[in-house]
Amino acid sequence: MSAILVLHGPNLNLLGMREPGVYGNLTLDDINARCISLGQELGVEVRCFQSNHEGALIDALHEARHWAIGVVFNPGGYTHTSVALRDAIAAIGLPVVEVHLSNVYAREEFRHHSMISAVCRGKISGLGWRSYMLGLRYLIEMINEKTP
Repeated sequence: MSAILVLHGPNLNLLGMREPGVYGNLTLDDINARCISLGQELGVEVRCFQSNHEGALIDALHEARHWAIGVVFNPGGYTHTSVALRDAIAAIGLPVVEVHLSNVYAREEFRHHSMISAVCRGKISGLGWRSYMLGLRYLIEMINEKTP
């Protein structure tokens, strides 16, 4: 079975209690369970990882190149600041879909720019937990289209 990494950046471990009006009421465990369930439905193993540390996220991306066929990534606050994550995505050779729970374009100006978008295959923003579901579906469909 093929595997996909669902990667969560800083502060996403606080989902469900962190600004529910912005990020919703689901916990990270709830979102992970939905991603894993959708992956099973679509015939793909989903492995989830969250860290508040940039280096751990980079390490997870580097390791994924050995076992994953793609990545769904919510870089959280690192979206707007991390050249290192951008470079890691560019280096691993896997398709990556950027996702965000909130509509970053309806928020503060600094959130309108993503350091990683240019090296991702797509970006889904503002649909709450459904951003992950759509990102996962898109990634699987994109990969399957390349497979004979």
